[in-house]
Amino acid sequence: MTTSTARVLALLEILQGGGTRTVPDLAARLGVDERTVRRYAGHLLELGVPVESVRGRYGGYRLAPGYRMPPLMLTDEEALAVLLGLLAARRTGLVPASAAAGESAAAKLRRVLPKPLGRRLSALLDTADFTAPARSGTAPGTDILLGLAEAALHRHPVEITYTDRQGRVSDRTVLPYGLVAHSGRWYLTAADPGAGDGETRTFRLDRIAAMTVRPGSFDVPQAFDPVAAVQDGLARTPWTHDVSLRVRADVRHIRTHLPAHLATVSALPDTDTDTDTDTDTEGQTGWARVRIRAERLEWIPSVLAALDRPFVIERPTELRTLVRALADRLHEHASAD
Repeated sequence: MTTSTARVLALLEILQGGGTRTVPDLAARLGVDERTVRRYAGHLLELGVPVESVRGRYGGYRLAPGYRMPPLMLTDEEALAVLLGLLAARRTGLVPASAAAGESAAAKLRRVLPKPLGRRLSALLDTADFTAPARSGTAPGTDILLGLAEAALHRHPVEITYTDRQGRVSDRTVLPYGLVAHSGRWYLTAADPGAGDGETRTFRLDRIAAMTVRPGSFDVPQAFDPVAAVQDGLARTPWTHDVSLRVRADVRHIRTHLPAHLATVSALPDTDTDTDTDTDTEGQTGWARVRIRAERLEWIPSVLAALDRPFVIERPTELRTLVRALADRLHEHASAD
């Protein structure tokens, strides 16, 4: 917990003692100046705590009559689940508005827990570490995320102001099918009737500047899978390099190394293979076409080596050079004494 967060909570604790507290008194008790006290009071108001400002010679701050944070009755397992959930959301970059929201929520929870349980949970959070690095994904605005969720649930069209990856801003009305969290970002999968091609679109929520629910309703296509749609949309996003490969392996094996958000994979009929180089022997696995769109090619040769299956590079030619270079380095390393 940051020092400022701790002091904001300390201010709340003082005010819950009842009565009106003068600004100089609060400043002295918190060890800050009077301007900072006013800022902390503003933070409490933003969090929904009804802090009242009392004017006059003996004025200051007080809580609205009858307000007090209710006791939180959680078992050890429930408290652990909530705190770890908040921590996981913050580390994956998916907390709306800012990481401070998750930190503030965790601080509130720890404050109202019984002291023995609070000490044990604090010990866990202070000593635990993670093998997966924290992601710095850009979280969307809270109103955007919750508004789109309601629109998708009740199947209402929404008008959004969207900035695409080229920086172009447009206003469009879309039909929200579902929300997907992926790799530290939130995505909306939706139909875009204005595009006129009938294709499902994927929108990054952090690029949506505004949204307005419109009247009307729509039906989601039967058996529509938002996760699959987002992964397929990301795999088809145009990048610097358009890689096309044929790999002698089944789709399941290829997917263990190239998940859906990195590549599209489809089995090829026997007639699509080049008989001069791709002749199958009886009982041997057929071929699959792999399409990858990437900004850089350097990571692909090692993935192809990990597949441990025959492959043919259709394009680009630069990838062939990188694969040969990796093969030469591996041969050199294997031959070293």
